[in-house]
Amino acid sequence: MTAKKSSRFALHLVAAALVAANAQAAQLTRDNGAPVGDNQNSQTAGPTGPVLLQDVQLIQKLQRFSRERVPERVVHARGTGAHGEFVVTGDISPFTKARVFTPGTTTPVFVRFSTVVHGNHSPETLRDPRGFATKFYTSEGNWDLVGNNLPVFFIRDAIKFPDMVHSLKPSPDSNLQEPERFFDFFSHIPEATHMLTRLYSDLGIPKSYRHMNGSSVHAYKFVNAAGEISYVKFQWKSLQGEKNLTLDEAAKIQGQDFNHATHDLIEAIKRKDYPQWDLYVQILKPAELGKFDFNPLDPTKVWPGVAEVKVGRLTLNRNPANVFQETEQSAFAPGNLVPGIEPSEDRLLQGRIFSYNDTQMYRVGANAFQLPINAPKVAVNSNNQDGALNSGARTGAVNYEPSRLEPKPQNPANRSSNLPLAGTTQQAGIQKTLNFRQAGEFYRGLSKADRANLIRNLAADLGRVANAETRDIMLSHFYKADADYGQAITAAVKGDLATVKRRAAALTE
Repeated sequence: MTAKKSSRFALHLVAAALVAANAQAAQLTRDNGAPVGDNQNSQTAGPTGPVLLQDVQLIQKLQRFSRERVPERVVHARGTGAHGEFVVTGDISPFTKARVFTPGTTTPVFVRFSTVVHGNHSPETLRDPRGFATKFYTSEGNWDLVGNNLPVFFIRDAIKFPDMVHSLKPSPDSNLQEPERFFDFFSHIPEATHMLTRLYSDLGIPKSYRHMNGSSVHAYKFVNAAGEISYVKFQWKSLQGEKNLTLDEAAKIQGQDFNHATHDLIEAIKRKDYPQWDLYVQILKPAELGKFDFNPLDPTKVWPGVAEVKVGRLTLNRNPANVFQETEQSAFAPGNLVPGIEPSEDRLLQGRIFSYNDTQMYRVGANAFQLPINAPKVAVNSNNQDGALNSGARTGAVNYEPSRLEPKPQNPANRSSNLPLAGTTQQAGIQKTLNFRQAGEFYRGLSKADRANLIRNLAADLGRVANAETRDIMLSHFYKADADYGQAITAAVKGDLATVKRRAAALTE
């Protein structure tokens, strides 16, 4: 037998052993013991349709995930907030009927900045995405724009969100955050390559909350007065400039003040050096979605080449008087929308529409909207009632609808837009994944010094991974994104470049 045939035979035996081992392993089940058929993809209405509420595995995972911590937020626990205002300076009325974007309108806001993975009182110098959540108290009710400082995310389906966070959180047996665990997870998630590349650049540790940009990450829908739909992404651009910390700078600051970002924001507002951001939107017509060689509703992608239109300016000018009553009790959810702004068919966003509201209902309570920080500035006229800590002043005999005794009419102009559907329900990944290209484009756009920092930052964690297969798969993802990137990180962690190249060659976009 030749060496080549012997190698193939050995690989065949290994594959057969893995199949046999998997066959003997206990099947994944739901809490009622029923086996799970697909834990990778949410059920959708056809290849491009929205996620279905009937997906009991998705719903159960999100519900259980939201209830894992009491009372600290499961994610975004470490945060600070401030009050301010948003002033519209541009005109996008051809695209949306949302009154918050009426030219010249000033809307009060509350913004909460946060880290994502680590708990309350954790250092603000840790490498982590930063949350950038804005509550607009509009004349049509509250609109929450819940995003991050980075414009993309790790995953594209909400059914993987609990798994992702579990891998990033401290290990259940040691209470230590372990690169071995989260790279084990991400080695199965090639679409994370783009987000990991951005996160391990110096963007992963912003100098302060004032010096970072923000993004909706997801695409939403604009609906205008004629009922016409556009897809939109939101971007906050810091007027203070985007500034970040190197590993050495972060370590020095952490040794002196692990609350540095909170201190910076509070002190800037105290001295009336009010931080500001301009809001920009990117807009696509539905017919334009197909012109890309990737899915524009994929949250692991940015929209290169799509014009950015300036909409208005955000100014933060008042610190909270009571951090618990305002910052900690503030409840943000992407499901808090107003007429003219709707969710897109982005699968991750579709899951967040449910899970964030459910999380806040669990964490703060069914009557969270009655708390001053969450209460809309317009009258609420619903039939929702009672529940714990209800401070409302509901009166009258009619708590149902429809009713002649006390009618609550609905305006057909505020109906949701119509989405054409085709195909059957399914559980399958999206088409046009393009998992690696934008990561490579981001890498090539960095300066030589920023590339060196990215390799150093990434190697500091990836180099701690003991499992050779996990490490090699991650290295192949980075090599697939860009050969120079892959070679540099492989050398930094003393990996085998030939193995990395072979694995990368077998990958498809």
